[in-house]
Amino acid sequence: MRWPGLYLSVLLFFSFSLPAVSNAAPKLVAKIDLSQQRMRVYINGRQQYSWPVSTARRGYRTPVGSFSPKVLKRMHYSRKYNNSPMPHSVFFLGGYAIHGTGAVRRLGRPASHGCVRLHPGNARRLYRLIRAYGKRNTRIRIVW
Repeated sequence: MRWPGLYLSVLLFFSFSLPAVSNAAPKLVAKIDLSQQRMRVYINGRQQYSWPVSTARRGYRTPVGSFSPKVLKRMHYSRKYNNSPMPHSVFFLGGYAIHGTGAVRRLGRPASHGCVRLHPGNARRLYRLIRAYGKRNTRIRIVW
């Protein structure tokens, strides 16, 4: 009877053809606390950095939830807001991004149109960490 051999062949074919599914925790987490205007960066579950941020000012919103980075751009210019420079941009939901800002004096309080602003050096560091760990191994969590 040839069925056992055929069954084994089909089983092996599908076991090597399907992508691996992992329930492992992300290796890199950027947690933004809107009430504290602070980002904490965790690597393998341990906090490595804590930085002041600026998120949405009155009349605008920063989305809350858990996101994966979608697009990384070393330098982006906002078409919506007067070609404003957005260095080391990490887009996570449509036009929302984490990026560097020249308005460093406003860090630590709401000031943006919805993006998460960081000191340019911290934005560069986060951008490089995401590139090193990969978008698939990174989560962006925004909470109140």
